[in-house]
Amino acid sequence: MTNAKIKLWSAIMNRQFCGAKFRRQHGIGNYIVDFYCPELNLAIEIDGDSHYSKSGKQHDKVRDQFLNSHEIEVYRFTNGQVFKNLDGILNVLEEEITNLRKQA
Repeated sequence: MTNAKIKLWSAIMNRQFCGAKFRRQHGIGNYIVDFYCPELNLAIEIDGDSHYSKSGKQHDKVRDQFLNSHEIEVYRFTNGQVFKNLDGILNVLEEEITNLRKQA
């Protein structure tokens, strides 16, 4: 895992974040998502530089459409966001987890 992924993983592993069980490097169809919470159908992707090329953007678009078609919410954050604003990311995720649990 990249340093950004390690940093986020250390904040969400072992049900320490909102009591949600996240898996890392979880396969869904032909794709592997960085982090996945099966209870909530929530995927988290941490994007490095390769995601910003034309082909990277297209691949991510197809991948997100596939995941969304399986009712999986995908949240994407950059490596920089993880390092500069981890608390902000966790706030966004906490709000989404709360909303998903209310819908269940």
